[in-house]
Amino acid sequence: MAFPWNLALYALAGFAGGLAALRTGVPAAPLAGSLLAAGLVSMSGRLEVAAWPGGTRTLLEIAIGTVIGTALTASSLSELRLLWRPALLITLTLVLTGVVVGLWCSRLLGIDPVVALLGAAPGGISGMSLVGAEFGVGAAVAALHAVRLITVLLVLPLVVKLVLPASGAPPGS
Repeated sequence: MAFPWNLALYALAGFAGGLAALRTGVPAAPLAGSLLAAGLVSMSGRLEVAAWPGGTRTLLEIAIGTVIGTALTASSLSELRLLWRPALLITLTLVLTGVVVGLWCSRLLGIDPVVALLGAAPGGISGMSLVGAEFGVGAAVAALHAVRLITVLLVLPLVVKLVLPASGAPPGS
């Protein structure tokens, strides 16, 4: 079996894009940068479509789950005892809103309902892209989440600075 040079080039492009984006200081920039770089290489048509070896996605899912899992600590559990009500309210509201917006986009804009529902879901780009890949629409879901993520990362910090006083305390406290 020949060495899969196209996969190496995709990986190199993603690595370079991730490192370049890291210099911006934007949260999750390496993820967005690598996605953008590998996506641009893929869309250029100069390389064969990437055919990753069997089990690659499973290994990546395990790695992503591990990274997310290590962020859960005893203090996270302690905080959740205090924050379970807002966590439940926020989660239910975001899921319901995602379903409504997804169905609305599908009907109004004529896009695939699976893409619309997964693209409007409140999950992160990596997790939702992997779920999308299970349905054969990973790239489209990744594109929607990339736009959302980049927009939120650029806009929300500005909104927080405008809405909250310099001390970081909520208004009226």
